[in-house]
Amino acid sequence: MCFSAAANFIGSGVLGAVGVATFSKVKHRRELLFAALPTLFAIHQFTEGFVWLGLDGYLSPAVTHDMGSAFMLYAQGLLPFLMPLSVVLFEPDGASRRRMLPFLAIGTLTTLYMLWALIAFPLQIYIRSASIVYINPATDNTFVAILYIIATCGSLLFSRIKDMVLFGVVNVVILLVVMAVKRYAFTSLWCAYAAVASIIILAYFWKTSADRPFRYAEISKWM
Repeated sequence: MCFSAAANFIGSGVLGAVGVATFSKVKHRRELLFAALPTLFAIHQFTEGFVWLGLDGYLSPAVTHDMGSAFMLYAQGLLPFLMPLSVVLFEPDGASRRRMLPFLAIGTLTTLYMLWALIAFPLQIYIRSASIVYINPATDNTFVAILYIIATCGSLLFSRIKDMVLFGVVNVVILLVVMAVKRYAFTSLWCAYAAVASIIILAYFWKTSADRPFRYAEISKWM
């Protein structure tokens, strides 16, 4: 997130509260992963707070690098897989779930590649214009960025659930704005604003509490 460690820690606390409220509205185990996204984003932003502290000189370079690696592990190594998987699990019927499978496949392959890249190549972390820049030479290219966008936003945009589509649209808009304004800090900024957008998830769980769970038990897994 922009500005400082304090901004990350405060944002993490707010998102943590959003996450707890979202979990309180879960009605079925298939909803758990999607409902967990605000909490995961809260932990993610909390981690980046320590990156800020390190870059500001309060933590050792080794700890700073470890915290930055943890931040990148979720942002690039896990999110492209977790996002489409959460949608696949949540979709109310087999036809919708089958429509999500190509995005899950792309997300899985993207995650495997990025995990390899994060292990095989050195990570650079530094501050530029009040934002943290994370650079891995194997993931910092347009082709990987396109696959990342398809994996993290595609399944949302093709969901049967309108609020998921809204969440996807907001994330795409945020992504395009970040790319246009601060491409160099894309990983940090997009994850921060996507975290804020996860309030849409709470709103959805809150307003549909009486309508869920879907009839998962009456529908075969992929039919």
